[in-house]
Amino acid sequence: MLVETVLAHASAELVGVLVRPGNALVGQDAGAFVGRETGVRITDDADRALAQAQYLIDFTRPESTLAYLAVARRYGVKLIVGTTGFSEAQKAELASASLVNAMVVAPNMSVGVNVTFKLLDMAARLLATGYDIEVIEAHHRHKVDAPSGTALKIGEVLADALGRDLAECAIYGREGITGERDPSTIGFSTIRGGDIVGDHTVLFAGIGERIEISHKSSSRVSYAQGALRAAAFLADKTSGLYDMQDVLGLR
Repeated sequence: MLVETVLAHASAELVGVLVRPGNALVGQDAGAFVGRETGVRITDDADRALAQAQYLIDFTRPESTLAYLAVARRYGVKLIVGTTGFSEAQKAELASASLVNAMVVAPNMSVGVNVTFKLLDMAARLLATGYDIEVIEAHHRHKVDAPSGTALKIGEVLADALGRDLAECAIYGREGITGERDPSTIGFSTIRGGDIVGDHTVLFAGIGERIEISHKSSSRVSYAQGALRAAAFLADKTSGLYDMQDVLGLR
């Protein structure tokens, strides 16, 4: 989807496509899957892919992101990172690298999701008393981290709006005799199955009423389009760590 979106964009040029070492796609033309000859060969050599690049759009795994980051720094390549599952130490490494490489790091590049974050901030402030908050997320069977990075970001948005620390108030699972619900907690429920692209719902459950704010992705194209929007945002940036709230002017 990233390749197709870049090829369709009037002011973007595809100069490299990276896959994991040993992938069967190595050597194939990057546009073969859409019946288009691009002259760009898929590679597992980061130096080869990034030597002529201005931006790297990365949706991989934390270990791969950091490996690519080391190469990107050599060539002054700006990063758009949609990878999730980073540890605190890995996040600190990204932050340190942003002092010399401009980057947008966001758990979800979708414009709609980031507008949803803004709506949730408003709702949480208005429903801070008398409403229990639950985050429900669903993804495809192949997703390896849970809760999703987007769900965790939602938790952070809610906790910040309520003046809480997510590390102290999050409940990630319930089983057995759990006792009554602590009203200061934020609950998370995770669903994995089939080919679900990504669904996120926040439930504000009060007495006599429930409010639900949902975002449902039916295609990954929104992530790819958001990533290109992030690249355009970085055009005049030489350093700094940004997210999609910065890109969309939602601060």
